[in-house]
Amino acid sequence: MKLLRAEHLGFCFGVRDALNLAKDEAARAPVTVLGDLVHNDIVLADLRERGVKFERELAQVTTSTVLITAHGTSERRLAEVKARGHLVIEATCPLVRHAHESLAGLVLRGCHPVVIGQRGHVEVQGLTGDFEACDVVLTEAEIDALSPQPRFGVVSQTTQPIARVRSLVDYLRRRFPESEVLFRDTVCQPTKQRQSAAETLARRCDVVVVIGGNHSNNTRELVATCERFCLRVHHVQLAVDLRREWFGPDDLVGVTAGTSTPDSVISAVETALQQIAQDFSPFLAPSHRSLPLAELVGA
Repeated sequence: MKLLRAEHLGFCFGVRDALNLAKDEAARAPVTVLGDLVHNDIVLADLRERGVKFERELAQVTTSTVLITAHGTSERRLAEVKARGHLVIEATCPLVRHAHESLAGLVLRGCHPVVIGQRGHVEVQGLTGDFEACDVVLTEAEIDALSPQPRFGVVSQTTQPIARVRSLVDYLRRRFPESEVLFRDTVCQPTKQRQSAAETLARRCDVVVVIGGNHSNNTRELVATCERFCLRVHHVQLAVDLRREWFGPDDLVGVTAGTSTPDSVISAVETALQQIAQDFSPFLAPSHRSLPLAELVGA
């Protein structure tokens, strides 16, 4: 059994910057995050230990400082927080902010706003929150249900697979041939890199382990991508979730992780996988055992 790491995996810069900002603010004064800073229980537990508070309802916030999550929020919501007298610190990812600006620009051009994304996801709620009429779609059936418009302006949740987004934009154009469809690609580069690397990994491996929170959309999308190209794909949050029976002695095992998965968790999973590999071949010479992590070739 040997291990192979995806070329791109784990924390993106937006998540890393948001976490550092939350830690710095908590070290200075009490701070409350409105919602989940990122969708990873391990990360959130660490922040709670550092004194960061989390509230979903604004009325429950007791600290003077409120931190907006990496997923962003609407201008309407920001105004509501400020109207209650809170100091607002934004940890919004710059690429999410770009999606907000792109959608607002399309509306200014007279387009009916459409977001390709997961209905109810916090990022999508932030994108749609400033518009009275805004449609959210993720399937062709949902596009079929749209009302005709002279102009559609389309953006995407930043963590959607770009292939799905482009396919849905093409379908929208076919479904409403009389309408003008303006599309702005707002899928973030880290998502594109991780999706592409996951596909390459899954094509090469017998088994793929995807590490990430159960509530992480980008992790679920990595699982779905890997499942298209590999028959044995397992989603784990922690090393303790691994099962020895998932693997065989001759397997090439791929490892990837969502953008909110800490480096420490990835390392722990890889260490556990190396131990499973060692258990399969305890008497082999070192040169024949699974490769050390530092020597793994990017997929």
